[in-house]
Amino acid sequence: MSLRTAARLLSAPLRRVAQPRAAGASRAYAAAAQAALSVLESELDAIRTAGTWKGERVITSRQGPRISVDGSRGDILNFCANNYLGLSSHPEVVKAGIEALQKYGAGLSSVRFICGTQSIHKNLEEKLAQFHEREDCILYASCFDANAGLFEVLLGPDDAVLSDELNHASIIDGIRLCRAKRFRYKHMDLNDLEEKLKESQSSRLRLVVTDGVFSMDGDVAPLQGICDLAEQYGALVFIDECHATGFLGPRGRGTDELLGVMDRVHIVNSTLGKALGGAAGGYTVGPKALIELLRQRSRPYLFSNSLPPPVVGCATRAVELLLASNEIAQSMAAKTMRFRNNMTQAGFTISGTAHPICPVMLGDARLASLMADDMLKLGVYVIGFSYPVVPKGKARIRVQISAAHTDEDIDRAVDAFIQTGRKHGVIS
Repeated sequence: MSLRTAARLLSAPLRRVAQPRAAGASRAYAAAAQAALSVLESELDAIRTAGTWKGERVITSRQGPRISVDGSRGDILNFCANNYLGLSSHPEVVKAGIEALQKYGAGLSSVRFICGTQSIHKNLEEKLAQFHEREDCILYASCFDANAGLFEVLLGPDDAVLSDELNHASIIDGIRLCRAKRFRYKHMDLNDLEEKLKESQSSRLRLVVTDGVFSMDGDVAPLQGICDLAEQYGALVFIDECHATGFLGPRGRGTDELLGVMDRVHIVNSTLGKALGGAAGGYTVGPKALIELLRQRSRPYLFSNSLPPPVVGCATRAVELLLASNEIAQSMAAKTMRFRNNMTQAGFTISGTAHPICPVMLGDARLASLMADDMLKLGVYVIGFSYPVVPKGKARIRVQISAAHTDEDIDRAVDAFIQTGRKHGVIS
């Protein structure tokens, strides 16, 4: 067969596909597209009507306690970043990222097991394992991926997972991917957890799953009681430490250190995208056998590109700073309580306990959005949170305190809240 004949035979189906569709088919296709567009527009209109539309303000500066915002004049105080330790723009962290970019390049163009593992990836995993005092560590593109990749590897149909009802969406989605029997216990309710442990006693493995700190309310999981029950009923304990790593506990190791249960929690997932530099990335620390199994079977790890060298460089330096000193972590408590106490005295309801997440509870979604807009006009950047991020009727402005905030910054934010709260009738 000649090349010309082969080319003609191969191109024949393509020519047939390229022929115009029949008029009826074209009309049906257009009608289907229009119907889908109408559904989408209806959903968007409903969000706007409910006052839960989430706009995206544009920041024109680096992340920090003071930022520049498109459409606003002057420096704006930022009170809603996960930049708990102020390391996102720390000079040493930025320098380390630049050096990693120059030495190791912009990226790997590969997953880890093909040609995407550099010495800096292994070094960061070792330092994170050391930081958390666990045997081993595996890096992911995000903690969402770490949560998506854990449960289906660890748990099978003969196992059970017991999850707090207010766990983060990434935990919920990760659990949905596994075949284990699922039990949901009431939020931080040890009595209900014990009932679920009794119900699941026939399971091979049981894993109690909880956020260390619940990000919407800033409340801390009762890990001592959870570990007591897990030991009593022969279960394992997992915690997500995204809103604790780096600043909770005497050395900033997290909720398990704060509550004295580091040796009783078996698996920890956390993030590099908040206190540890704020760029991107997540990880799992735990028993070496588990980490090795995740490298073999965890789908987000196997099918996602390696973390870019600049991100690895920044995170590594952030961890090194925390391993060398706990001074930054210890500065958080006084600043957190200054804001909480002053806001409470002014008449606001602040959810949670002593965590730097300080939700100013308002209830109404539209009110939360309007107050946040008015706060920006006063030079303070905060965001209203409403359904579906939080339950209906639980709208709030979530304030987050950073070690980089000064006392003057905190007092200015409180004054802006008082002025805005009086305007909208929240306080008298």
